[in-house]
Amino acid sequence: MSPAQRVGQLLMVGVAPGASSAQVQSAVRTHHVGSVIFLGGWTGAATVKSTAEWLQASTPGPDLLVAADQEGGAVQQLKGTGFTTLPNALRQGTLDSMTLRKQAEGLGRELAAAGVNVDLAPVADTVAADFAAHNGPIGKYSRQYGSDPVAVADDVATVVDGLQSTGIVATAKHFPGLGRVSGNTDSTAAGITDEVTTATDPYLVPFQRAIAHDVGMVMVSSARYPNLDATQQAMFSEPIITGLLRTTLGFNGVVITDDVGAAQAVAAVPVGERATRFVAAGGDIVLTAVPAQIPVMATAVSARAQADPAFAAKVTAAATRVLTLKAAYGLLRCG
Repeated sequence: MSPAQRVGQLLMVGVAPGASSAQVQSAVRTHHVGSVIFLGGWTGAATVKSTAEWLQASTPGPDLLVAADQEGGAVQQLKGTGFTTLPNALRQGTLDSMTLRKQAEGLGRELAAAGVNVDLAPVADTVAADFAAHNGPIGKYSRQYGSDPVAVADDVATVVDGLQSTGIVATAKHFPGLGRVSGNTDSTAAGITDEVTTATDPYLVPFQRAIAHDVGMVMVSSARYPNLDATQQAMFSEPIITGLLRTTLGFNGVVITDDVGAAQAVAAVPVGERATRFVAAGGDIVLTAVPAQIPVMATAVSARAQADPAFAAKVTAAATRVLTLKAAYGLLRCG
């Protein structure tokens, strides 16, 4: 695999319904992008499947990771025929484990039938009941399974098991937790500092359980956690990604960003640096909903890798983790 192909494995690009597919196809063919995500607004499994198959046929290398954001409730990006409307996670958290497992398996089968192989779920964030209404990214939309981290951990583990039993890569998010911030990192850079979370925090338990259940991916937030890193946002923090997530909690899988395309939390960071700083911190896949950013990110990562052998080694390690995940899910077909 060439250096450019390795860099491509570290990028995930958004696919919007009805938009021109030329930029996405160029990202896959020219920049060797290894992952795509269906953005909101897609309707009907047949349309999603045909698009996924077309994208898979466009890549000359390993099959793509094809992701969707299917949590249930307010965050269910694929709708219409072939996709069951799911309740929000707070409602799901009231189900018994067998019912929740069957629901996750059903979701997984629907996604697989539509050509999707990654779900950016479950949400592993815990939100205190009396703070939920003030918690912009999660509690406001009832995206959390509950307010007790142990109970949340049970539900997260159940959903991970259910999804992955059907061949869908599950993603625990948003490490190390968005349950204590008021601002939504997608829409603001204010109110996104968690002054409480520590390296031994009980709110980490759902992530620990997901890791124990071999979750394929963990998504890292763009919030700030001064008790864990006094200077960097989580997705740019080596102490949080390499130190806490990988070394302390023992996660050896793929670490992915929350969307860095249009998120206000990272708007002040140059596009190329969003990718290089994440990889330098120990991350693997940079998710951008904006296809036009892919050439900038690919160029930035490649240039730094050429100039910095230590960074190049991190690129190789990250690409290896992505390819290892693909191999585990039967996606290493090469054409």
